[in-house]
Amino acid sequence: MSEKRVVVALAGNPNCGKTTLFNNLTGMRQHVGNWPGKTVAIERKDGKATYDGTTLEIVDLPGTYSLSSRSLEEEIAVEYLLTEKPDVVVNIIDAAHLERNLYLTLQLIELGVPLIVALNLNRYADSEGIIIDTKKLSAMLGVPVVRIEAIDNTGKDQLIQEILGGAVPSTHPPHYGDEVEKHLAELAEALPSYSRWDIIQNLIHGASEDTPSAAKSRIESTRKHLTEMFGTSTQEIFADQRYGYIAGILHDAVHYHKDSGGKNQSERIDRIVTNKWLGFPIFLVVMYLVFQIVFAVGDPFIGWIETIFGDAAVFVGEVLGPSMPDWAVSFICDGVIAGVGSVVVFLPNILLMFLLLAILEDSGYLARVAVIMDQIMHKIGLHGKSFIPMILGFGCSVPAVMGARTLETERERKLTVLMTPYMACSARLPVFVLLVGAFFAPQMQGAVMFSIYLLGIIVALIVGLIMQKTVMKGESSSFVIEMPPYRIPTIKGVILHAVEHGGLFLRKAGLIIFPAVLLIWLLATLPYGVEYGSSESIIGMIGEAVAPIFAPPGWGIPDAAVAVIMGLLAKETVVASLGTLFGVGEEMLGETLVNVFTPLSAYSLMVFVLLYMPCLAAMLTIKQETSWRFATGAAVLMCVVAWVVSCIVYQGGVLLGFG
Repeated sequence: MSEKRVVVALAGNPNCGKTTLFNNLTGMRQHVGNWPGKTVAIERKDGKATYDGTTLEIVDLPGTYSLSSRSLEEEIAVEYLLTEKPDVVVNIIDAAHLERNLYLTLQLIELGVPLIVALNLNRYADSEGIIIDTKKLSAMLGVPVVRIEAIDNTGKDQLIQEILGGAVPSTHPPHYGDEVEKHLAELAEALPSYSRWDIIQNLIHGASEDTPSAAKSRIESTRKHLTEMFGTSTQEIFADQRYGYIAGILHDAVHYHKDSGGKNQSERIDRIVTNKWLGFPIFLVVMYLVFQIVFAVGDPFIGWIETIFGDAAVFVGEVLGPSMPDWAVSFICDGVIAGVGSVVVFLPNILLMFLLLAILEDSGYLARVAVIMDQIMHKIGLHGKSFIPMILGFGCSVPAVMGARTLETERERKLTVLMTPYMACSARLPVFVLLVGAFFAPQMQGAVMFSIYLLGIIVALIVGLIMQKTVMKGESSSFVIEMPPYRIPTIKGVILHAVEHGGLFLRKAGLIIFPAVLLIWLLATLPYGVEYGSSESIIGMIGEAVAPIFAPPGWGIPDAAVAVIMGLLAKETVVASLGTLFGVGEEMLGETLVNVFTPLSAYSLMVFVLLYMPCLAAMLTIKQETSWRFATGAAVLMCVVAWVVSCIVYQGGVLLGFG
C-alpha cells in the first residue's frame, strides 16, 4: 500500500506568522532552494511532515499582500497555484488586521483553489478588543476557518485534521455587486473554458494574447462600459468591490470591545522605542549588546574547537609523518586542517549572531528600525524602507541585495543596492573575531566590534549622500510600512533560523573555502623545492607585487595582501588564507598575527575587509538585480572607498599616537 501524499501550500501576507507555522509543521525536515525559472533568485522553502500515515509536502509561498500587482513574488505565487495545483492551500490570516489580509483571501477564492483559512495571532486581536465569529466568517467565505497560534502550536492539531480531511474551493465566492456580476456571467458564457479568475484578470489588465479573437472585443467593450459607469479604471473597480465585500464580512462577523485593557500595547511600547530622540540611541544600545553577547558567550566554544583542530593537526602529523612525503603532510596539516579549521572555529559566533538577529526580527523590533532610520534616510533621497535590506546585510549580502526589489523606483533600488554591501555580513565575522580577540582586551572586544558595524552604517550613509547629490539625484517616494505587533519569539523558530544559516556557513566552508585553501597551499609550495610560502613561491611573488598597494593602510605585507585578494571569493577565505599561509591553526594564528600587526594596523585591516567589494555570489546578485556595468562600477567604488577609509583610519591613528 503506497503512502498517501498531500501537497500543502502556505499563503499569506508578510508578518502574518506564515513562516512560524511552516517551521512548526516541518521542524528540521526542510529544504531551502530557489524558485526555478526566475532570472533573480527568490528563496523557496519546502518541508515534509507525516501525520496519521499521510505525508504532507509543505511549500512556503512568498509573502504577498495580493495576487494582482504582478510583483515577482506575486507572479511566483499565482504561477505555482495555477500550474502545480496543490491539494490544499492554507491561507494564514492576521486576526488583528482582517481587512488587509482578507483581500488576498478573496483572490485565492477567485482562483478556485482548495482553501483552508488559518486565523492566526488571535491573542493579539483579543488584546485589541477584536472578537471574531469564526463560524460566521467560515460561512461567509465558504471555506473552513481554524483558529491557531503559530507561535505555540495552539490549534495545530485541528488545522492538520482539516488538511487531512481534504479541502475544496469556496462554496460561496464573493459577490461584487449586480452590475459587475452581470458582466462576469455574460463573459463566463462567452468564455466557457475560462475560470472566474481568468475573466477578472482579463477585465483588469485587458484581453490576453491567447484570448479568442471573438471574445477580445467583448472583453474590451465590457471594460469600457464598466470604466464609464464607475468613473475609474477596472483595476480600481475590482479593488473597491473586494474591499466593499470585506466591509460586509467585518460588519457581520467581527465585533469590538470598547474597553480593552491590553489595547494598543505595541503602540505604547513604540512611543519609547520609535521616539524621535530615543529611538536611535536605543537601536545603538541593542546592537552593542548583541556584539557583547556574541563575544562573551561564543569565546568558550571557540576555545574548545581550537583545541580539537590543534590536537587533530598534531596527531595527523605524527601518524602520517613517517609514512608520507613532507609535501603531503604539509597539505593535510598546513592546508586542510589549518585552513578550514581556522574558519570553522568561528561557527559558534556565527550561530549566536543569527540567533540574536532572529530574536530581533521575530519580536517585531527590526521593522521599527526602518521607522527610526526614516528621517536619516530621507537626507539621501531614500526612506526607512531602504534600511530593511541594509539590516538583512548583517546576515548575508545576497538576500539583502535582493530585498531592494521591494522599493518603488529604480533609483531607490540601485542606491540601496549600492549601500547594502557596506553592512558587515556574517562572512566577515570570522575576520573580525580573529583580530579583535588577538589584539584587544576582553572588556573592549564588544565595543571594538560595535565600532566596526557602526562604521559600516556611517560609510554607507555617506556614500549614499554623495551619490544622491551627484549621479543619482532624486527625491524619496512616500514611505508606508506596517509594523507587526510585538511578539515573544519561539525557541524553536530562532533555533531553526540559526541552524539554517549555520548550515549554509558550513556548506560554504566545504564548497568554497576548501578549494581556496587547496589553491593557496599549491601556490605556496610551487615551484617545487622552494620554502613553503616564501618570497620565491608563486604566492610569495604575487604577494610581493601587490603588498605595496596596502602599505598606506598599514598592513602592506604579502600574506595579508594575498588573503584579501582570496577574500573576493568568500570573506571567510581571508582567515583560511592566513591560516594556510602561516601554516598554523586558529589557536596559533592569533599569536602569530600579534607579531606581524599592531592593534592599529589590525583595525585598519578590519576596516578594509568591512568595506571592500563583497563575495562573488553577492556581486553576481548585484549584476542580476541591475547590470554588469552597474555591478562593475559598484565593485570599483567599494574597493576605492575601502582603501581610502582604511588609510584615514591608520594614518589618523598614527598622527594621534596610536601607531
